[in-house]
Amino acid sequence: MLPLTLPDFTLPLTDPVLKFLLILIIILFAPLVLNKIRIPSLLGLIIAGAVVGPFGFNLIERDSSIIMSGTVGLLYIMFLAGLEIDIADFKKNSWRSLIFGLYTFCIPMGIGIAAGIYLLDFNILTSILLASMFASHTLITYPIISKLGVQKNPAVTITVGGTMITDTLALLVLTIIVGLSAGSVDNSFWIRLGISLVLFASIILILFPLLGRWFFKRFHDNVSQYIFVLAIVFLGAFLASAAGIEPIIGAFLAGLSMNRLIPRTSPLMNRIEFVGNAIFIPFFLIGVGMLIDYRAFFKDFETIKVALVMTVVATVAKFLAAYATQKSFKYSIDQRRLIFGLSNAQAAATLAAVMVGYNVITGHTETGEPIRLLNESVLNGTILMILITCTIASFVTQRGARNIALLETHESNSDSGKDALDERILIPVSHPETAEELVHLSVTVKSKHNRNGLYALHVVTNDRASNDTADRQGRRLLEKSVMTAAATDSVMQELLRYDSDTANAIISIIHEQKISDLILGLDPRDDTSHFPSATTETILTRNNITTLIYKPVQPLSTAQRLLVFVPERAEYELGFALWMLKVWNMGRNTNTKVVFYAPAHTLERIRAIHAQNPIEAEFNEFNDWNDFLILFREIKANDIILAVMSRRGGLSYDKNMNAVPEYLNKYAHDNSFILIYPLQQNDPHTGDLNNPSLLLG
Repeated sequence: MLPLTLPDFTLPLTDPVLKFLLILIIILFAPLVLNKIRIPSLLGLIIAGAVVGPFGFNLIERDSSIIMSGTVGLLYIMFLAGLEIDIADFKKNSWRSLIFGLYTFCIPMGIGIAAGIYLLDFNILTSILLASMFASHTLITYPIISKLGVQKNPAVTITVGGTMITDTLALLVLTIIVGLSAGSVDNSFWIRLGISLVLFASIILILFPLLGRWFFKRFHDNVSQYIFVLAIVFLGAFLASAAGIEPIIGAFLAGLSMNRLIPRTSPLMNRIEFVGNAIFIPFFLIGVGMLIDYRAFFKDFETIKVALVMTVVATVAKFLAAYATQKSFKYSIDQRRLIFGLSNAQAAATLAAVMVGYNVITGHTETGEPIRLLNESVLNGTILMILITCTIASFVTQRGARNIALLETHESNSDSGKDALDERILIPVSHPETAEELVHLSVTVKSKHNRNGLYALHVVTNDRASNDTADRQGRRLLEKSVMTAAATDSVMQELLRYDSDTANAIISIIHEQKISDLILGLDPRDDTSHFPSATTETILTRNNITTLIYKPVQPLSTAQRLLVFVPERAEYELGFALWMLKVWNMGRNTNTKVVFYAPAHTLERIRAIHAQNPIEAEFNEFNDWNDFLILFREIKANDIILAVMSRRGGLSYDKNMNAVPEYLNKYAHDNSFILIYPLQQNDPHTGDLNNPSLLLG
């Protein structure tokens, strides 16, 4: 019989089970308790870390496990910022990001150098290094932005982009100042630094997307994909460190490189956000709290003076940068709050700078004491600055983000065009190989305000003798579809129908459930040269709803472009707004460039919609479907082809459309494609479709 051993309750806790349990309790209850007194959950975790840390009740030591988990959390925040950024807005507002980045770097640098020299009596090198700490910031309040769903706001986009600029510049200043202190700055130093930065950025922004697309095409296992993403984050961070800059820059660029490959509606994105927000990011915030030593502020007046100067200068300088940005781009007060809240928090880069500066010894006193580039007063003052700036940033960010979220919700509810569409998407599933991709497409094309409205249908047509087997197979297929949708936080209803005719079952469900959109799947192994089949022909003939016929050759997330071929007079069809909405959602949710080929007058209508609802798009004039084969010269690997078709008798019908599936099968068999059949007759469930821009808002 094994002897009974009691847990070790000595402080700080050393039992890994007890330590992890305590941290989980903190993550669970600290935000709940402090939210009741309107303290942001993010700040609650920092305060909890200070209470249980070595300078509080000493329940947990800030050991290597806490540091490692916190490092993962910090890299996760930066990775998510790059992953969730809207590429189209980022490109459109890149010059604004540059201007904000210069504002939030130059203003703190100028004020910080002056404060270091005239208020703290530091030398020029120490003052410059101190100012670079004010210039950098950490997106510690980004989880608040993400939770409230305003991460696509232009103010957030330029702040995230500006963060990369100011942190890179600040950390370069750190590298140069340390080099000057060591006397190692010469021509070879600048050459090495320049080459390493170019190589680092090139590898991440060019090779990472190629590697990611190759992996996601070949490996569909959920666990493998998530581990691959984690490996990419840490590889980017390592490459940044090897290039001589802070790993957080590498994590951000890694997120930017994976942006197009991980759609925001995908199960993978859901897992990334869930694990980060549940475990890694809270560990980082608790670890930051453990650094806070309140006793240091009562040691001597010099520490208090340095801490107050640092905190005031950092806060005022970041506010001035946010204010200048607001006035430059005519942003609202709440957008200024977002910019200030995101950029005021000091943590990662600041800690890196102060620790490096503290460990750089520039000489010794007569008694042999080391003279440090940044002294102990600055080290302790940095901890107070981190606490206060994170507190201010949390409250300001939460207020601004909440006001903007409420405003966007009000505008969404007052938009009659969105309410006009009762979106119900039906996905008949019959092949295990295509079911998952059909669900991914349905989640990608549905509107973000509609969490429900997905239906998976399996039709059993076998005779009674084999019904049991067919029934079990069908239910397993439906369960798989429901689980795939649930991984994206979408609700899918499963429908099992017994019928002697598949087309008849689908048509019946369309009427019974008031379906607005139908997505049919083609097996990638099928020959579409004899398309449509009798079943598909019957479905197209007997229903009047928007129908998408999808042949998935590769995962939707690996697409580089969406090529949309639009026929003459397509804008006059009743369902023009409906299929345009689906294309727009695909572009927005996958961050994929949409390339339109259409007649000039149709392009004018599409451009008008694009002006009100910008996505990354390109417009090319194409008039004659007799020359449809010419378009195949434009098709590249990893393009998804969307051909807008028409039922016979439709306004946009062209007899050459009948050959499109055969052409796709013959000349683009390695590309996924979607055939779009728009609604072409009045339907009581579609609402007012006169204004497409309302539906795309």
